[in-house]
Amino acid sequence: MRIGNIEFPKNPVFLAPMEDVTDMGFRLMCKRFGADMVYTEFVSSDALVRQVNKTQAKLTISDEERPVAIQIYGREVDAMIEAAKICEEANPDILDINFGCPVKKVAGKGAGSGMMKTPDLMVDITKAVVEAVKIPVTVKTRLGWDNESKIIVDLAERLQDTGIQALTIHGRTRAQMYSGEADWSLIGAVKNNPRMHIPIIGNGDVISPEICKKRFDETGADAVMIGRGSIGSPWIFEEVKHYLNTGETLPSKEFIWYLDILKDLILKNISHSGERSGIIHSRRHLAASSVFKGIPDFKKTRVAMLRTDSVEELFSIIDNIPDQFDMK
Repeated sequence: MRIGNIEFPKNPVFLAPMEDVTDMGFRLMCKRFGADMVYTEFVSSDALVRQVNKTQAKLTISDEERPVAIQIYGREVDAMIEAAKICEEANPDILDINFGCPVKKVAGKGAGSGMMKTPDLMVDITKAVVEAVKIPVTVKTRLGWDNESKIIVDLAERLQDTGIQALTIHGRTRAQMYSGEADWSLIGAVKNNPRMHIPIIGNGDVISPEICKKRFDETGADAVMIGRGSIGSPWIFEEVKHYLNTGETLPSKEFIWYLDILKDLILKNISHSGERSGIIHSRRHLAASSVFKGIPDFKKTRVAMLRTDSVEELFSIIDNIPDQFDMK
């Protein structure tokens, strides 16, 4: 599989772009565990054009995380063109356009997956961005706006005709948000459409190595993208890659090993944002991490972890977990 000049190994696995999750520290950690490509948090074209500092900061990338894609969103052609050129100056390997975000503040204003209601405008924006930059442009989108308007099979052909070099499809409609199960059948339909020749990347509910392999086998997708399954569990990429390459489950590490990874992530966030902000930013990872799931009577400890804004207290709570719950 290739996107532009980037050649990927067989069955590549990507880290999905996620707001307030895929900052550089987390991207580097997922890369460390085998993610074949990583994406920035999505960047508002309007905010980028207005030179909003917080938005501009999202363009900071590191050579250590390559190949890396910057993702932008918006609903105005001119703003998207200007934002694309600004992103190109940050020197990412790929520029990705977000037509998939379902949250109200984005989709409700016609951007993100709100574009599923205006496919002609989506195509116009994509064509304009492709023509505005020299780096490869890709698109991430959904099946359609709702169950009655799953337009992805025809839309994929139209997007391909604009000159994009890969297409990522999340197997839900905008109306579904993140509820229900992702439907990969239409991802397979796009991939197996004889008129499609660009790589097709599947996304949605990939939370284990077994599911990842099943999606590759069922759809023939060129790559699989992991989103929520990686939050608080960056080691999922190592587990997935091992399973795809060997057919065997990677043996679990000692419990403390996973805790050390989470502490390392917290320290990275603190280094980037300061103690309180770094801890607040880390809470999503602590709340979602697979390492704590299934521990009996863990609620009180979880609440304590998510309430403290002191790194000393937080690490004391984390370090006490193995003895408190007899987790070795």
